Amino acid sequence: MVLLESDSELELGDEAPAFELPGTDGETYSLASFGAYDALLVVFTCNHCPYAKAKFDELNHLAAAYDDLAVVGINPNDAEEYPDDSFDRMKELVADGTIQYTAYLHDESQDVAASYGAVCTPDPFLFENTGDGFELVFHSRIDDAMSPDDDVTEYEMREAVEALLAGEEIPVEEYPSQGCSIKWKDE
Repeated sequence: MVLLESDSELELGDEAPAFELPGTDGETYSLASFGAYDALLVVFTCNHCPYAKAKFDELNHLAAAYDDLAVVGINPNDAEEYPDDSFDRMKELVADGTIQYTAYLHDESQDVAASYGAVCTPDPFLFENTGDGFELVFHSRIDDAMSPDDDVTEYEMREAVEALLAGEEIPVEEYPSQGCSIKWKDE
């Protein structure tokens, strides 16, 4: 288990780093793919981590509940060392309805995770569409259930999304995300 350090490479107000990644639906996605949305939630996640799995339902809820929010899961884990995190397994989880995000993308090179400063799964970044790109407005955990078996009492990301979409200040304090470390490839 890793607690996300607050010294992430991205800071509030920073532009979302560009990416071009394959999705489970056979399409290739970039930031421009989500230009029609007012907000973008990029979550570095995976298939096998119990912390990430515990957030599947909430991320599916966010994707379904807010028409102006794109929920994009990005799996950066080393699938050779962790076969459950393979692209084929990602496709299976989307096909069987376990994962219902706007898009579920594979970061095989791990360059995108590195450019965002992601350190664990799940690691969520909420961006506002400024018209010229996406600006980071909230980098925090999804909710207050810090262990996979804990009950949620505060849906913090929901509150942040609702405030952002309403054009209001985000009323939620940022807290470190908690989960499994990203499974980086050996250099």
